[in-house]
Amino acid sequence: MSKTQTAAQPTEVRRDSHLFYLSSLRRPLIDRSEGIYMWTQDGRRFIDGSSGPMVANIGHSNRNVLDAMKRQMDRATFAYRLHFENEPAEELARELAGKLPEGMDRIFFVSGGSEATESCIKLARQWAVATGQASRWKVITRFPSYHGGTLGSLSITGDDALSETFAPMMRPMPTVPAPTAWRDRDNLSMEQRGVRYADMLEEKILTEGPESVVAFIMEPIGGAATAALVAPDSYYARIREICDRHGILLIHDEVMSGAGRTGKFLGGDHWNCRPDIIALSKGLGSGYAPLGALAAPMRLVQPLLASGGFQHGHTYAGNPLACAAGLAVLGEMDRLDLIANAAAMGDVLMDGLKGLAKRFPFIADVRGKGLLTGAEMVADPETLRPIDQGKKATQRLLDLAYARGLIIYGRRVKGGVDGDNFMVAPPMIVTSEQVGEIVSIIGDALEVLASELDLPVEGRG
Repeated sequence: MSKTQTAAQPTEVRRDSHLFYLSSLRRPLIDRSEGIYMWTQDGRRFIDGSSGPMVANIGHSNRNVLDAMKRQMDRATFAYRLHFENEPAEELARELAGKLPEGMDRIFFVSGGSEATESCIKLARQWAVATGQASRWKVITRFPSYHGGTLGSLSITGDDALSETFAPMMRPMPTVPAPTAWRDRDNLSMEQRGVRYADMLEEKILTEGPESVVAFIMEPIGGAATAALVAPDSYYARIREICDRHGILLIHDEVMSGAGRTGKFLGGDHWNCRPDIIALSKGLGSGYAPLGALAAPMRLVQPLLASGGFQHGHTYAGNPLACAAGLAVLGEMDRLDLIANAAAMGDVLMDGLKGLAKRFPFIADVRGKGLLTGAEMVADPETLRPIDQGKKATQRLLDLAYARGLIIYGRRVKGGVDGDNFMVAPPMIVTSEQVGEIVSIIGDALEVLASELDLPVEGRG
């Protein structure tokens, strides 16, 4: 396909389906996948430039992981956690604890990110009750943010598009603005802006009443709701200070930023920012099995154990097959030195995206860490006026890239109702040549998008 050829719409595949979650958008049937590539049954090859999205950290069809799963399948695929313990869960918990901040060594396994974040807030609340602080129940979150789709995790999600319908069914929690410091037009330095955004948390705590707030939850590096948003460096330490001052637990949602994707095992490790509770998923199982985890120190867990145990659980928690997959994923991450590769290839990718921003000035911001990157598009780079919603710029860009064999991700970044962005997050096994191909395809797609929507291009009047 030439650089200027208009891509076909992704509704070309028509077939009857009993799956209603696909709506009217139809995609081709997957046949197989390997490394960073995926093939459809009609023979087309795609680069998985969003890791499906942001899950397949170690790449697809890793033979060592598949072999480990097969060995476990030959022994036992399921054991209910209240009836049996199992070695894969014990070993994975031990290996995982060794990669987390010191003392963060009590692990509770779940099946996904929504379960992980909901487990975190339930742990926080039960800890408060068990320690004589029953008045603490509010979990402050950021707007915009995304922490999951269950009613519990949705209550701490700052996304109007997702939560509005279900608002009568849940108890929404207090919010503070996400640290979108790059948009601010003032005379403050980025360091000062970071402190200002953090201080908004303290203001909210005082407004709500410190005795009523149990936790603050945040993504150290933004995910779907903010397209890899990174706060100014000063933000992180200040948040920790504020939580400590008011006896509030700091929860890091590392579902997307954890498991090595950002060039550190945890996104928060970039700032040595120590949370009280951690939620993990996505890259932990790397798409080989549904897997997530809550991690916490014994000082939080012991009061629960003394009061009768954690009042929470899921049927597949600690599933031996899922844990065997997770253990093998961590092994491959170490064997292939993938965290270092994520850091190095992240630099290459960031350079490429910044190059596209120079070529296409409507890309107003490029951000992220390692192989979790995002770019935000606007109609006017001077005023940051957003692209008209009716033009559906993000979806059009995704379709243009898809038609060229590249899968990237995008979602509106202003509470789910406004703002256009795209995210690029290939598997951690990606090479510099493959990063170059990804950037080239995005450039071709942006060229067509700019022409269709009359967006500014460098050197073009």
